[in-house]
Amino acid sequence: MSLKTGPVTVIDKLRKTLRHHEHRYHVLADAEITDQEYDELLNRLKQLEMAYPELVTPDSPTQRIGEKLREESASVEHSVPMLSLDNAYSINELLDWEKRVHGLSGVQHNGFVCELKIDGLSVTLRFERGELVLGITRGDGLRGEDVTANVRTIRSVPLYLLDSARWGQGKVEVRGEVFLPLTSFQEVNQERETKGESVFANPRNAAAGTLRILDPRVVAGRKLDFFVYQALVDGGIPWSKQSEILEWLTRAGFKVNPRWRRCRSMSEVIDYCQEWEEKRDQLTYEIDGVVVKINSIQVQEDLGATSKFPRWAMAYKFRPRCATTLVKDIQVQVGRTGALTPVAILGPVELGGSTISRSSLHNNDEVQRLGLKIGDTVLIEKGGDVIPKVVQVIDHLRPDWAKDFKMPQQCPVCGGEVCRSKDETIVRCVKLACPARIKESILHFASRRALRIEGIGEALVSQLLNRGLVRDPADLYALQAHDLVGLDRMGPKSAANLLAQIEASKKSSLSRVIFGLGIRHVGERTAMVLAQQFRSLESLSRVSPENLSLIFEVGPVVAESIRQFFTQPSNQTILSKLHQSGVNLKESQSAKQSDTLRGHQIVLTGKLPTLTREEARALIELQGGRVTASVSKKTAFLIAGEEAGAKLEKARELGIPILNEMDFRKLVQPH
Repeated sequence: MSLKTGPVTVIDKLRKTLRHHEHRYHVLADAEITDQEYDELLNRLKQLEMAYPELVTPDSPTQRIGEKLREESASVEHSVPMLSLDNAYSINELLDWEKRVHGLSGVQHNGFVCELKIDGLSVTLRFERGELVLGITRGDGLRGEDVTANVRTIRSVPLYLLDSARWGQGKVEVRGEVFLPLTSFQEVNQERETKGESVFANPRNAAAGTLRILDPRVVAGRKLDFFVYQALVDGGIPWSKQSEILEWLTRAGFKVNPRWRRCRSMSEVIDYCQEWEEKRDQLTYEIDGVVVKINSIQVQEDLGATSKFPRWAMAYKFRPRCATTLVKDIQVQVGRTGALTPVAILGPVELGGSTISRSSLHNNDEVQRLGLKIGDTVLIEKGGDVIPKVVQVIDHLRPDWAKDFKMPQQCPVCGGEVCRSKDETIVRCVKLACPARIKESILHFASRRALRIEGIGEALVSQLLNRGLVRDPADLYALQAHDLVGLDRMGPKSAANLLAQIEASKKSSLSRVIFGLGIRHVGERTAMVLAQQFRSLESLSRVSPENLSLIFEVGPVVAESIRQFFTQPSNQTILSKLHQSGVNLKESQSAKQSDTLRGHQIVLTGKLPTLTREEARALIELQGGRVTASVSKKTAFLIAGEEAGAKLEKARELGIPILNEMDFRKLVQPH
């Protein structure tokens, strides 16, 4: 079918507009529109691309999150080796390096460029005709891993160079550091603690681990960022100065660290290094030094490199931030997900520009690993975390009165039952109405993926809790207009709209209610399986863990978590209140069309003509099937669209049935 000019023009204009706003927000930190306005533009583009799938291009803003990476990433050779940097640990070593530079070059160079040394992961990006085609980790300097799918999820990485950028239409290679901002680092570690997983030691480890995750959707949620520092055009450098490279990278749409500086002399370089060693704690990301480069590209080429390092650059490393202090006590705090976390109460000590008096010990296993007792003197280190970590006990300073720490057998906040799953290091309070976790419970219950009550946000929930208007999620259904009017940003109209949202949520599906309860290990998929299997919350609450564990996709760990939830009297009280409020606690007969795909594992690959990946997944799950990421002998069939790749070949090798979209629709929608 020949396409009219209209859709092509509109789609192209939308893409340019979205790229512009992505650059303003994620690179320049100067948004011109609201998040809602951006989402509206993006959704409009998605709708047009669904209507005209042949117009979808890899550099479209809708294509940032793609398919999962393969188990073994491909190895890719660097066009030019990515060398390491030699290190200077003192001002004298910097001065010695400058003398060597003068001795080797024999000429007076035109100054230096200083850049903050980001504590991240070095990555190369390749662009062809302006379009991002490849992302490669540093690896051993000669070859790295192909992480293109994950790099594309980083919002500060342009999928297409800005039109105004010179050199943009040739082959361009850009190098920089992928890093995790400190706020994202904290969120990642909190999430891992909640799941009973070991936490990352520092943002660099977190960034490296994130970039190698197989699912780009998970990577996108981690909020990685990217600073660039180098560019090559067809393997060479067409600029005369290092500073010109950074200026071009900015014009091309990349995020260049704005704190770089041209220095005319080594004394200015030293001032810059000392300045940022003092100011490093003011940044929102972790740095561990300053990179000093000769500004002249000609001098860089004359100096060349050793087998390991370029002679024209040096990394000045900051001194480590650590201190010793006394552990006065170990207290247990209860997090918003019910996790019990031991916290060391420290003798106040100055470290990294702030006074430190507390440090999370994460879990009891970490306390045992350190061999830590109350009264010990410890070494603490401030890496990327706001709260430093205890890294070592100084054994010879242990007093005779030092006491062992023991995790409590009951929740220290509500006195409820605590438990620890076999596969976790975290001890948890399982009481849904525990005051320590109630705010998060309500927010989760009202979230879009659960009962979808628009207007329930952190600020409002805090007000409702502070005024005693709610004590658990079920209390939302007892709210009246007079309770809401008078709260901050809540007039009569806003109150009426919120109450209408709360009323509408009573008709939510059983699977949404189950997910909204926040039962440990029960995600959206498991909630759907449970709703389809038991058809009512009452039936689910009565089933034994033994019978639960026999259900496909449940298993013993999830079964035990469900048992613990329903045996808590306080949780039963909440469920009773939900029932009395008229919340739907049964699965409607029309919610599931059939058992056509029950027990079947299905794989999706390529672009389907009319269905999005999410829509196809929903149809499969509605029929009782399960979508998996990779093809195996357990795969019932593969649904293949355009541009299907390795999964299609694997299915053919294994003799797995292959369906197109039409075949699939006939299977799940026979009438």
